Amino acid sequence: MSLSKLNNLYREVILDHAQHPHNYGAIANANYCATLENTSCGDLIHLQLYLNSQDTITQIGFTGNGCTISQASASMMTDAIKGKTKEQALLRAHIFSQMMLGVQCTQADLSLLQDAAILAVVVKFPTRIKCATLAWWSLKKALKENEGE
Repeated sequence: MSLSKLNNLYREVILDHAQHPHNYGAIANANYCATLENTSCGDLIHLQLYLNSQDTITQIGFTGNGCTISQASASMMTDAIKGKTKEQALLRAHIFSQMMLGVQCTQADLSLLQDAAILAVVVKFPTRIKCATLAWWSLKKALKENEGE
């Protein structure tokens, strides 16, 4: 596949997630939540999760607004962590953060991110990195703030 076709495919996947976000909406019985805003551009993500007694994310939803990248990243993130344990979700958030810092990640690590791995192209646009990481920071904040409860 040519680089041009690959870039078009990535663009299509990002646009699809932004226009038809997965897991968009509030959940009624959330026991973990966080809200973060990117003050430089106005992107806002309110993340809600429900973890069962085995620390597994059984429900997840997000609301908010923002650019295509922030909304697509939130949609992709919810897909990548739904059904995962708290520890598995935090591992994925760490891998995503490393990827956004330009750290070379293994193919096995990138596969854990599912569609979110294609957001590696955002590294070429430093002003958009905050947009891509906002949902992932929300996840870390939600899961870390409620530790020990």
